[in-house]
Amino acid sequence: MRGKRERTKTVKYIWSGLLFLAVSGILTLIARISLSFSEWYSTYIYKGLVSVIGRLFGKVPFSFVELSLYVVIFLMIGTGIHAAFESRKAGRKAIWQWLAGLFLGGCIMLLVFVINCGINYHRESFSEKSGLKIQTYSVKDLQATCQWLTEEVNRLSTQVERTENGELQLPEEIRQEAVRSMQALGRQYPALQGYYPNPKPVLVSEILSYQKLMGIYAPFTIEANYNQDMPSYDFPFTMCHELSHLRGFMQEEEANFIGFLACVNADDTAFNYSGYLLGWIYATNELYEVDYDTFEEIYNRLSDNVKADLSANSSFWKRYDSKVAEVSGQINDHYLKANGQSDGIKSYDRMVDLMITWFRSK
Repeated sequence: MRGKRERTKTVKYIWSGLLFLAVSGILTLIARISLSFSEWYSTYIYKGLVSVIGRLFGKVPFSFVELSLYVVIFLMIGTGIHAAFESRKAGRKAIWQWLAGLFLGGCIMLLVFVINCGINYHRESFSEKSGLKIQTYSVKDLQATCQWLTEEVNRLSTQVERTENGELQLPEEIRQEAVRSMQALGRQYPALQGYYPNPKPVLVSEILSYQKLMGIYAPFTIEANYNQDMPSYDFPFTMCHELSHLRGFMQEEEANFIGFLACVNADDTAFNYSGYLLGWIYATNELYEVDYDTFEEIYNRLSDNVKADLSANSSFWKRYDSKVAEVSGQINDHYLKANGQSDGIKSYDRMVDLMITWFRSK
């Protein structure tokens, strides 16, 4: 009798999982073929989910999704060991039930991902909503943008406060400042208006460092998480980048650009410096590829403080050069391509297109 109940439960898990899988597939298909559906969903349904779920988990002072990850791993291992012992008594039924349970859990998580993230990949872009018409730019346009960014980072490097070690001194309420910066940008761009929870540091940030990740958006709890071990000037830009995902803009180049805009328009000088310096890095990386001589000339014009910041950043991430980082990059590349970003991880660099268009419009 017990074996029959276990078989029935296993079958229920599998059929329930298939149902969740089918709903995920249908929603994804509709989002891919209907821009109007994706835009409506992101503007109204997802915005409501952020206001409710994001507000709920936003009250938790730590990264709830990080803690949940450790609990889920512990439960998976614990239930797996229990199923293995049970299978010695009653055959493989316990193992099959355990696997069916994992399948059901994975399908539920996939549906939550689609609802809180996946559909947003296919919505109208931020550039379209803000009236920025991206056009092909010349090497001269890129040179001019890099020169402008160099002037800004040099100017700001003399205005920001620094610690005794020479690192950028961040405001005490940096997480609240990131929210204020995004809210202020929302007054300029209505598509960015809405509720923002405070971004949260990942307690064991080395997990992100080994993957060479500065931050991560958690769709299951609608939290913006950041790597608290990285150099301090990365913090403001990363926080604003991750918060932009809570407005439904999942394309990485757009999240980068929104993070840039939020920082350079912020009231805090440290945020201004972070935005311009990250913008400088992305733009000069492009310049390095097409005009090395001008890149070298521009780099040599940087102040010593800026060069020290860039050197510290390179040293930090170099410590995590490993096979883990390589595999993580490949996974992220495939993930982005599967969600409609054909450039994969190179899409982050395409913020330069938006930045140059914005700079020329100014």
